[in-house]
Amino acid sequence: MKITSGKLFRIFILQGAFVCIMILITSCHAGRYFLWNFPDLNDHKKFPSSPVMAGTEKMNFFRGETFPFVIPEDYAGADFAGLEEFLEKTGTVSYLVVVKDTIVFEKYFQGYQHESIIPSFSVAKVFVSALTGIAIQEGKIRGTGDRITDYLTCFKDSRMAEVTLEDLLNMRSGIDFSEHYSTPFADVPRYYYGRQLQKYIRHLKIISPPGFSYNYVSVNTLLLSLAIEKATGLGLSGYLESRIWQPLGMESNASWSLDSKKSGTVKSFCCLNAISMDFARFGSLYLNNGKWNNRQIIPEDWVKKSTSIINNSKDSQGYPYTYHWRVDDNKGYFAKGILGQYIMVFPARQAVVVRMGKKTGGIDWYDFSLKLLDQTDPSGL
Repeated sequence: MKITSGKLFRIFILQGAFVCIMILITSCHAGRYFLWNFPDLNDHKKFPSSPVMAGTEKMNFFRGETFPFVIPEDYAGADFAGLEEFLEKTGTVSYLVVVKDTIVFEKYFQGYQHESIIPSFSVAKVFVSALTGIAIQEGKIRGTGDRITDYLTCFKDSRMAEVTLEDLLNMRSGIDFSEHYSTPFADVPRYYYGRQLQKYIRHLKIISPPGFSYNYVSVNTLLLSLAIEKATGLGLSGYLESRIWQPLGMESNASWSLDSKKSGTVKSFCCLNAISMDFARFGSLYLNNGKWNNRQIIPEDWVKKSTSIINNSKDSQGYPYTYHWRVDDNKGYFAKGILGQYIMVFPARQAVVVRMGKKTGGIDWYDFSLKLLDQTDPSGL
């Protein structure tokens, strides 16, 4: 078929228009919101990142026989062949149970494997909390009573000087921020998909007195991480690598996603990309009061305070909230992210459970895991 010069010109114009549209789409956060929409488990491939390298020394769990867990009675209403089918059909990609430093259950679904990198979402916040405690112990930060403006002076709203690190840790900062993905014009999609995080924070405003009421907003964690970087003189990924990742003997290299190569700001409120078993190792570090291999990696008093109820902050499900952890009295505590991501620690059972998924499946995975562990004998496993 003969292509005329007119047709060639029209093809050229259409191709050029398509390229221009794609450039516009990918150059602003709203465009990327419509292109990629809600966050998913491929997001670590979409953003530039900063490496977090594992060291030569590895922390190895013992490996026991797979424990014959069954679906807890409260969750067994549907017709499932067994626990593995239940996990897969509720959108789980990995489910790990470690009891007394022994792996008793490790299953992967939907094409995921032991070595699969999974982008964490708000689960990453507890790593920032831990690094805050380390920075205080090292004397880089004086204490949680420090004002955010002791470290960051870019804010246009002078009332930001009233916000303490304690307020940020407990989600009681009073900062105006919309924490939902329903529209690209909300704050959290702009921070998630945007490329200039440090520019955005200049315009933050206070709408209620800091320290008085709980309001979960991801920008609190971002401000904490920027304060850590300012105080230590180190990038957040490098600080994580040198203070936690390598000392704990993490198995695999990880990464922390950035807003852009040019800006290079870590998206600390999410986006720590790692294998599931390394998230379990972090949970085990807390189970052992911040100590591993005779080395105190996270200050013990920080671990204990972070996992205690210290105020009336409660999340949307009614779980008390302390220093980025959800706390359930003496039963356990957990980190939580969208898509049903959990790092759960159960001191009474000497157990850590990690669940990663493509969706929540309508399950309260902390409650599910607590009831699952009831099937074990604490004096046995």
